[in-house]
Amino acid sequence: MYRKYLAFLHAISINLISRVGVIITSSSFVTFIIMVIALQLGIVTNAYVGLLIYLAIPSFFILGLILIPIGWRLQKSRVHKQTGELLEEQFPSEDLISGVFGSRLLIKVAFFTLLNILFIALISLEAFEYMNQPVFCGTACHNVMGPEWATYQQSPHARIKCVACHVGEKTEAVFFAKFNGVRQVYLESLNSYNRPIPTPVHTMAPARETCEQCHWSDKSYGTKIKDFVSYDTDEASTPYYTTLALNIETASPTGREGIHWHISVENEVRYASVDDKNLTMIYVEARTDDGSFNRFTNPDFSENVDLSGALRTLDCIGCHNRPAHIFLDAETAVNNKLEQNVINTSLPYIKREALASITQEYPDKQTALTGIEDHITTFYRENYPEIAVSMGPAINEAVLALQEMYGLYIHHDMNITWGTYPNFIGHKNDSGCMRCHNDMLEDETGNTISGDCELCHTILAYDEPEPFIVK
Repeated sequence: MYRKYLAFLHAISINLISRVGVIITSSSFVTFIIMVIALQLGIVTNAYVGLLIYLAIPSFFILGLILIPIGWRLQKSRVHKQTGELLEEQFPSEDLISGVFGSRLLIKVAFFTLLNILFIALISLEAFEYMNQPVFCGTACHNVMGPEWATYQQSPHARIKCVACHVGEKTEAVFFAKFNGVRQVYLESLNSYNRPIPTPVHTMAPARETCEQCHWSDKSYGTKIKDFVSYDTDEASTPYYTTLALNIETASPTGREGIHWHISVENEVRYASVDDKNLTMIYVEARTDDGSFNRFTNPDFSENVDLSGALRTLDCIGCHNRPAHIFLDAETAVNNKLEQNVINTSLPYIKREALASITQEYPDKQTALTGIEDHITTFYRENYPEIAVSMGPAINEAVLALQEMYGLYIHHDMNITWGTYPNFIGHKNDSGCMRCHNDMLEDETGNTISGDCELCHTILAYDEPEPFIVK
């Protein structure tokens, strides 16, 4: 069987071009099998190797297949013979005798053609599946997607594939995403992509097709108790505790509407913002019981503002704008590490100095890592020499935590710093809820959208010295 296969390959190698085609196709096939096995066994894990396996090698395989008939075509022109004459010269006569299903040669050609089609189809399916894996999305274009990949791995959605949210399940969305990926590869190769990546991503599938596959809006979530811990910048880094009872329902039996009222299927909220950052609203409108919309307009903007294409319907992403790529602000990031006791709160002024060390302007990451270490160690060496010795390990742990924090959220190559990607959950720094719930937006009767805290949550404790205990 092996000898017959080699004889067939030798026969179709009618000249140098077709011989090169045979060599390229055969070597590509063998290389592909070896590399796939290595990939499955975890011997190779780099995303660029995956690109080589599923894009480069198959391209050479197809190129080799194309060269074979080209070689035969050129040979016919060169020797001025018909295809039948060339076949008689290259193949044994018994292979050319017609049978019930055609000649042996025809059967061989049909078999190998079918085999090639199946192989190419298998490669295409494997390539499609590979390019849907998060590791490919996050590391194939490392400079571009590095920040998103880093935060994704720390997010609540780290086990959800990127394509589940960015593409969805519709066939047309899948094809569009792949074509858009080609454009992104082109931009990346020319080093002409935006820094940072602008948000929101307009090519994402609607939230009702993605988010609501797991988190449907009309599901009863009830009331959720949420605790927050913040730390003062005094010597003791004094903790303060806030506890909220979040009303997440679309509505309650008492008629009180909750946070998810905004995206309930019975309601519709639309808005137009000044720009894609969605921080300043031109107007917000909500559908009323009779189907009309009650509009609340910002008087700072004239009616002459071009709103073409600016109107958006509020969905999950309108508030949960960073569900899988959460870039915390500096203070929240430090508070979290203090709460988790990753940074020892016994260190004097650690909250203040931690913030100071990571919010300085650094030209690059390496300088930042060195600067953070120098800042923390110098402070304790000069102001608390005894603590610098007795709590040396705790100081080192704090430095490592701050360096890791900086590396996670600050990316100089992509111009990402503190606050580049604000999180609209809540209303810190007047963003989030306060974009709409403010006194600037008025309807025709002069009414504004209420900013009453009790609309969405009940404050059980606020900046208290002790944690709130639910009784």
